[in-house]
Amino acid sequence: MQQENMSSEKMNQQGMMSTPPQVISSKDAFYLSDMMSWNLLSIKKANHFAKECQDQEIAAALQKVAQMHQRHYGQILNYLENGQKASQMPLQ
Repeated sequence: MQQENMSSEKMNQQGMMSTPPQVISSKDAFYLSDMMSWNLLSIKKANHFAKECQDQEIAAALQKVAQMHQRHYGQILNYLENGQKASQMPLQ
């Protein structure tokens, strides 16, 4: 019962976690790795097609897409780096 209360406290009204867990499962780690790969591939493709595109409006839109995926990639990487630093900090 107490464990249910603790887990429900971390959940918001939409059923999403309000704070990330301290430890991620191996399944979550694989999913994060996949997300990074998908974003990296999207960055490469959007940049490639932006360079190939003759229409400047479409090229600009593709560059925005690449920038968006770059931000997402950076956010995931930042989360993983901060989580790793937190786990390596000595206990006080």
